[in-house]
Amino acid sequence: MLTIPPKVTPRAFERLAEIGAAAQGKALRVAVEGGGCSGFQYEIDLDAPKDDDLILSDKGETVVIDAVSLPFLADATIDFTEELIGARFVINNPNASSSCGCGTSFSM
Repeated sequence: MLTIPPKVTPRAFERLAEIGAAAQGKALRVAVEGGGCSGFQYEIDLDAPKDDDLILSDKGETVVIDAVSLPFLADATIDFTEELIGARFVINNPNASSSCGCGTSFSM
């Protein structure tokens, strides 16, 4: 089955440039792990790309997703938002049937 890769917004790539991720040799890693209050949770961190990662790049910045997480993130959108509660990277995932108020936990 063909997996549609996630999209990364220009705002997310701009934030990576602002924090100097590429200059540090790092990429934004987005992963899905079991756990959280809804069954799965997103792990978002700066990390070095690995050989089996899907690499999404623009303007010299990179977002990476491991092969195990990729099916859970099919056709998702990775964005950066600044709200009253703080600034953070967010995932808009059409595969999630429900999500938690924290924004990092979801179920399928």
